Amino acid sequence: MSRVSTPLSEKLGLRLPLIAAPMAGGPTTPELVAASSAAGALGSFGFAYTQPDEMRRHAALVRAKTDKPFGINLFVSPQPGPIDPASQKSALEAVAGYYREMNLGKAEPVKAPYVPDLEAQFQAIEEIRPRVFTVHLGGLTREQVKRFQSKGMLVGGSANCVAEAKGLEAAGFDFVIAQGGEAGGHRGSYLRDPYRSLTGTLALTRMIVAAVKLPVVAAGGIMDGAAIAAALALGAQAAQLGTAFIPCPESGAAQVHKDLLVKSTEDDTGITEKFSGKPARGIVNRFMKEMVDRPTLAFPAQNAVTGKLRQASAKAGKPDFIALWAGQAMPLARALPAAELIARLDAETQQALQHLKGLIHET
Repeated sequence: MSRVSTPLSEKLGLRLPLIAAPMAGGPTTPELVAASSAAGALGSFGFAYTQPDEMRRHAALVRAKTDKPFGINLFVSPQPGPIDPASQKSALEAVAGYYREMNLGKAEPVKAPYVPDLEAQFQAIEEIRPRVFTVHLGGLTREQVKRFQSKGMLVGGSANCVAEAKGLEAAGFDFVIAQGGEAGGHRGSYLRDPYRSLTGTLALTRMIVAAVKLPVVAAGGIMDGAAIAAALALGAQAAQLGTAFIPCPESGAAQVHKDLLVKSTEDDTGITEKFSGKPARGIVNRFMKEMVDRPTLAFPAQNAVTGKLRQASAKAGKPDFIALWAGQAMPLARALPAAELIARLDAETQQALQHLKGLIHET
């Protein structure tokens, strides 16, 4: 049986050059990771807010289901300093009405640490030894990269611009993820203003392929095999899809999130920092609209401010206060089991490549 492969997908032992994107905050579950990896893609955990013991437990659940490789992603953004009391008061007042509406009582002040200890997460990564370890919202030092490579991992990082990609190459990374402006979820920018670092996936992928010698993974707005084929044609060695996997039954996303994905249009997404303190793309909802001019705390403290609100809204099946992360091509989403989705993506990619081949005529 024919299949599409690249040096990177062969190195990772994948059946096709596809990464099921790490999605922190709920969508990524052990079931989704295991199903994706078993089907021939690289299933990935988004462990940005996950405590080390839970990381180990989830990894063990995947290994109990499949011996195929999987990846783990962490946020590596620096922790903010102490929060100014006046800023904290303003941020809590901005969401107080929503807390009352959802019967959550008073929004409590947040205290550091706002996320798990990064070094403790690093130690968990060393123990788990996933085949792939990637970082978002920042890079790693050359010494840190070697630390994980010495345990047999391939290390990757996201780049929203050519300068970030070159920085990853200089630090010794194994591959770079070109995150285009169409991508759902948090913008990975850390060398430039995220709101000005929105180059589209096609342009960004091609520029990064031309600028560095590392394998490039294209990410952002890729939902079907034709888009995967386009990424490969640009020189990428794999495509990373996130939004495409949110409607899967194995996904841990709220049902209302899944339902909205398959009936929204490409114009329904926007970028906001109001949920976490970092710009991220999602389906525009009431919270995003009403919070535009209201104060927020820096990342990741703002994530703690909105955490209870997001959870309560999801539980109630109410989309108003959920972070409905999604990329711009979400109308192409399909509510299929992960294995079936991957099989279709594989067939579509081969079909698209054959179509392109058929367009070439000797003269």
